[in-house]
Amino acid sequence: MGRVSGKVALISGGASGLGRQSAIKLVEEGARVLVTDLNECGGDSVAKELGKDGAFVHHDVTKEADWAKATNAALDLFGRLDIVVNSAGIGTMNSVEDCSLEEWQRVMAVNGDGVFLGCKYGIEAIKRTSMEPGAGGSIINISSVSGLIGGHNLAAYNASKGAVRLLTKSVALHCARKGYNIRCNSVHPTFIDTPMVRLMIDGADEPERVEQKLSRQVPLGHIGEPNDIAWGIVYLSSNESKFMTGAEFVVDGGITAM
Repeated sequence: MGRVSGKVALISGGASGLGRQSAIKLVEEGARVLVTDLNECGGDSVAKELGKDGAFVHHDVTKEADWAKATNAALDLFGRLDIVVNSAGIGTMNSVEDCSLEEWQRVMAVNGDGVFLGCKYGIEAIKRTSMEPGAGGSIINISSVSGLIGGHNLAAYNASKGAVRLLTKSVALHCARKGYNIRCNSVHPTFIDTPMVRLMIDGADEPERVEQKLSRQVPLGHIGEPNDIAWGIVYLSSNESKFMTGAEFVVDGGITAM
């Protein structure tokens, strides 16, 4: 307990899935958390679950004005910002031939532009206090194992998550060169039992067969749980990872070892 005591986090896409679970774990470990999302019902629910240490604001990550509003809300509500978790993201499954330009642009807007703006506005807010004694900022970008390896039917998703991986390195080097005391790392999950993945499984003609197929692709033999990622977020948010920046934090059950 207390691994991130006194820190304030902003988590985009925090109304469900990995964002929600990360918010819960960060609060359990002493942080105060601003959850942002397009999903107002889900966001309000998470904020209530977090209690006095949580809040929610409506937020479209593709809009620059919304990022200014979200980071200012964190500063107004909690007086500082130490951690930004860029968790909002979408996925589609189409090959380069089947992917429309509209679909490509939509995925890149959320997964690419949204993370870029999160880093840009996150740095501006975090650096106000990051040089204080015992302080230090952390930007955590949720990429994917698909940002490391390709898939024949993931043209837009692969491109967007690969962009997150290299943007993370650029941000990390920029902050280091400027002496901001802000780290930036990317997280690369495989299949995790989130509402998005569960919807894909349950919507199949044979859900049990689909889940078994996904599990067989993972050397450890099963898909991951949200806490498998959330605990990684806690680590990257804490001072325990103070010498880690520009790195890929891979939580994939062994997929990239093959």
